[in-house]
Amino acid sequence: MEKTARIYIAGHHGMVGSAIVRNLESKGYKNLIYRSIDELDLTDQQSVIDFFETEKPEYVFLAAAIVGGIEANNNYRAQFLYENLMIQNNVIHQSYVHGVKKLLFLASSCIYPKMASQPIREEYLLTGELEPTNEPYAIAKIAGLKMCENYNRQYGSNFISVMPTNLYGPNDNYDLETSHVLPALLRKFHEAKIEDREYVEIWGTGTPKRDFLHVDDVAEACFYLMLNYKGNVSVNIGTGKDISIKDLAELIKEVTDFKGHIKWNTEKPDGTPRKLLDVSLIHKLGWKHQINLKDGIQQVYQEKFGG
Repeated sequence: MEKTARIYIAGHHGMVGSAIVRNLESKGYKNLIYRSIDELDLTDQQSVIDFFETEKPEYVFLAAAIVGGIEANNNYRAQFLYENLMIQNNVIHQSYVHGVKKLLFLASSCIYPKMASQPIREEYLLTGELEPTNEPYAIAKIAGLKMCENYNRQYGSNFISVMPTNLYGPNDNYDLETSHVLPALLRKFHEAKIEDREYVEIWGTGTPKRDFLHVDDVAEACFYLMLNYKGNVSVNIGTGKDISIKDLAELIKEVTDFKGHIKWNTEKPDGTPRKLLDVSLIHKLGWKHQINLKDGIQQVYQEKFGG
């Protein structure tokens, strides 16, 4: 990927897209292309056609998506399915039509079966039922990576896809109704500290386990794979280590210096019991994460809340 190449980052305002932009700029890439949602509606086919005809990108990072946590996935099921399918269909197809040299599609670890064996290997995809609360989003993402695979098979494209684990970092979503667990907990504990509350209430039992990866690590992984990987297997990106939501809450309580206690609302859903990605493939390809979880959370807390 030449330093002068025309590189389109779809979703550059989002957490992953903005991290990819920072990563590329730090490496000296100057010819970066991006549009805000007001400038380019990726769900509109003609607008995407016009964009590709005008800008002629050579490489594409497809990080644009409609995303959210358990509640958002469950409440906006039709929207998450429709809009993500439209975004993917338009960008992937026009990348083929306009001869893009390489495309990287960001999928998600939620596409794996709810009860998949742990750690989850890439080949476990489509071997069981999905988690019901995020099924529409997962189906859309599965369609996207299958588009990449089958455009390669039929048209000889060089489209790859990746499946990051749970991400956190700069430009995360801290809305308590639509955010993922780590930023939601950071906000809850920070506000509880500021307001001197007695406790923080958290959904579920605290027993589910998750792997958390700093978004700057996933951006570096995407860049590495763009340079070094070609194939139809969607590559897992993670740390290879997980932590229970209970332990995560205790860690965030420590980082935020909240003095109260934690109250678990066991009437609320837990979501998938465990979701640890097997990262042996990406390790074999030569990439490993660099940012320790506690260090990453402290960095994010300082940047977002000045803690």
